[in-house]
Amino acid sequence: MVKLSAIQLSSAAGVETNLAKISKILAEITTASQAELRDKVSAQETQHLIVLPECCLYFGGSDSEQLRLAETSAKDNDLISALGALAKRFKVYLVAGTIPILTASAEKFTNSSCVFSPSGDMIGRYDKIHLFDVNVSDNTKSYCESRYTQAGTEITVVNTEFANIGLSVCFDLRFPNLFQRLCQAGAEIITVPSAFTRVTGKAHWQTLLQARAIENQAYIIAAGQEGVHENGRETWGHSMIINPWGEIEQSIATGEGFITVDYKSEEVTRIRRSIPLHSPLSLPLQSIMTK
Repeated sequence: MVKLSAIQLSSAAGVETNLAKISKILAEITTASQAELRDKVSAQETQHLIVLPECCLYFGGSDSEQLRLAETSAKDNDLISALGALAKRFKVYLVAGTIPILTASAEKFTNSSCVFSPSGDMIGRYDKIHLFDVNVSDNTKSYCESRYTQAGTEITVVNTEFANIGLSVCFDLRFPNLFQRLCQAGAEIITVPSAFTRVTGKAHWQTLLQARAIENQAYIIAAGQEGVHENGRETWGHSMIINPWGEIEQSIATGEGFITVDYKSEEVTRIRRSIPLHSPLSLPLQSIMTK
């Protein structure tokens, strides 16, 4: 049996505070999962994939503070070590939202989604490709993620024994081609750690998530930041897990907490066979004609 969970946070501008929150919620998730499974299968026969929000370990400060955090943690990879230790402690696959990782130039950082196995090893990393450089009618008004963040260039699909997991981050959600490429690379589950603004989240979050699930016939696990943060930034929350038919199986609107569903690989197979969106006949006409 495989469980999928999303954790919703209101992260602070302090790593230790956020690690304590995450640890507490992970304990709640695994305790609830073990209690549910006690009469079904042994916990040893269960796999659990848990997704954290974007900027899970530091949020509510300035982007320049994120750069300083990346510089500090680059010395001994303490952010990666701490998250790997949590995955190992709770014996789960952990998509650790995003953390800032210093680039080779040391002038910027990547906004990186890191995946850890139950043994605590980092088995995948995706650097956010589409950076949030926009104007929004909220308290912050203008966002320029590229000022301190270097965009990624490669998609990432992490292969596990129960599913292939495609990685995305927040603003990527508005770019369907990225999700199509993940699907073509074998993704059956796509994770979306996010910190959507309250304004854009209210308008587009759920619609975009359901569209990506339907288009790609994949499970979508969207874990969001929620609330008013220390710097006045407001995030939307409304974390949800959507099945490959586009149905919202579980969601949490506001506050910190978690949601969990059973992963049904057979549903991915059934839906993709019933409506073969990625068969040769569904390719663009130009692609067929040039073969």
